[in-house]
Amino acid sequence: MALTSGHGAAQTPLIRIGTRGSKLALAQAQETRNRLMTAHGLDQDAVEIVTITTTGDRIRDRPLAEIGGKGLFTKEIEEALFAGAIDLAVHSMKDMPAVIPEGLAIAAYLPREDARDALISPVARRIADLPQGAAVGTSSVRRAAQLLRRRPDLRIVPFRGNVDTRIRKLEGGEVQATLLACAGLNRLGLALPQATPIAIEEMLPAVAQGAIGIEIRTRDEKVRGLIAAINDGPTQIRVICERAFLAALDGSCRTPLAGHAILEGGEIRFRGEALSEDGTSCFESLRNGSPADAARLGRDAGEEVKALGGKAIAF
Repeated sequence: MALTSGHGAAQTPLIRIGTRGSKLALAQAQETRNRLMTAHGLDQDAVEIVTITTTGDRIRDRPLAEIGGKGLFTKEIEEALFAGAIDLAVHSMKDMPAVIPEGLAIAAYLPREDARDALISPVARRIADLPQGAAVGTSSVRRAAQLLRRRPDLRIVPFRGNVDTRIRKLEGGEVQATLLACAGLNRLGLALPQATPIAIEEMLPAVAQGAIGIEIRTRDEKVRGLIAAINDGPTQIRVICERAFLAALDGSCRTPLAGHAILEGGEIRFRGEALSEDGTSCFESLRNGSPADAARLGRDAGEEVKALGGKAIAF
């Protein structure tokens, strides 16, 4: 895969990017494409976006936890990587399982977007202001547990689908509120008047929420070299810490887990938590230290939370 200048004769695709076909996934793939074009002086036709339909995209009427978990959004894309049909895959890191298949690796990250959740509601700007017994749509066990911990009176309604689908259901009166990631809204350029960001102190985000990862074949040094030019080091450090927390807990899609790391004053600061599904129990761990120790800090926090939670948490 020799790179040539972006000027002159039309190019055949030099880099094939695999992605899901949702608006958000395509926006993330396009951002990756644009960064590669800029970094290497390529024309648009040198970087092809290949849309792949995953099992998670096809099955939308059941919660992920019931049909196999997060891997349902990556299986077909990773198969295309192994087969050589694509050269790299672009993923929302919050959707990635704790363990990456042998032979593949997340080798670069784009700059992280806003990691917060947003409350989307025509009747309230804060969780505390939702009407008594309000119906809130979400398919996330984390968000459901965190909501119920603060508001046990709320009624959680299973809510899957892309951003447009969820907004349409909300506007149709099926629920009085839903939650979406600020990162997704920002990447889609959606300024929803009924959306209010929730402080991280109030609702800890999913592990790696807001981060885009680029997955490659482990031994493909040529592609590894290409994407190194667009890797964001601070995002990489933060996500490594958060995913080490996830891996230590060996959490499944049924486990309400949250974790968030920041870099501040030359240190990494991490907070992680695991909850019972009904939100009645919450076990938290805090760590801070050198960015070079990001993985160890996340792993230690995960081991502490697992020991604290014991049988109260369905790991």
